Amino acid sequence: MRGADTWLHGALVTAGEGPEGVLARSLLAYHHIRTGWKVRSGFSAHHVSGEQFEEFHDYLRRAERLLIEAVGIDPSHTLGWYLRLMTARGLELGQSEARRRYDRLAAHHPGHYPAQSQLLQQLCPKWGGSWEAVHAFADECRHTAVPGGLGAVITVEAHLEHWADLSDAEQHTYWWREGVRESLVEAAEESVLNPGFERNLSWIRAHTQFAAAFSFSGQPLLAAPHFEALGDLTTEYPWDMISGQPDALWRRHADAAWAAAARKA
Repeated sequence: MRGADTWLHGALVTAGEGPEGVLARSLLAYHHIRTGWKVRSGFSAHHVSGEQFEEFHDYLRRAERLLIEAVGIDPSHTLGWYLRLMTARGLELGQSEARRRYDRLAAHHPGHYPAQSQLLQQLCPKWGGSWEAVHAFADECRHTAVPGGLGAVITVEAHLEHWADLSDAEQHTYWWREGVRESLVEAAEESVLNPGFERNLSWIRAHTQFAAAFSFSGQPLLAAPHFEALGDLTTEYPWDMISGQPDALWRRHADAAWAAAARKA
């Protein structure tokens, strides 16, 4: 946003060094992070120039300094630790440091879905992790989640990330691997389809991931309740993982799900 940098710096100066400055530091840090990731772009590393990386890391280091100050003032500050998961990944600080930051957040705010999603990305092979670590963390989130919580959504997110990383031939068989489909059904029942589920800021993303996973795995009837919950709403992720036209892909699978539900009725 034009002028945001100046405005946020002004807000930080006004807030000062006390508790009032925690949010101001985090918001300015988030602005730096967003700017930095735009500079880096969403392309894989070998398509990013050295100059882009240098500028990207400069923005993240600025953000990191602000966030260190923020969590120093308030060690339980959720946004600060959440954003430090982003800077840890971008600055390539490694799996152990990312996990340390997640644990600090989880100690104050267990079951924090956005933080779980951030750490899941760090654990993927594209960021130096492994699929074993990804699925182990997904199991951890699911087994510690409260009924109707979003922890089980990490299970479907792990499967989508793993599936998207495979070759076309491997993708066709992935959903038939032992336990994969069963874990998707159980994760949906434990989270967004559980009677205790309450809509929050992440509910659209959560239902969208289940709709996509059941659609990609050839189960439009199981995708239908999620499309029904969403109505005309969705998120680009995960449709944009495999298509440059996510809206068209969403529409095609939504229509298939509605048709499957109509046939059953």
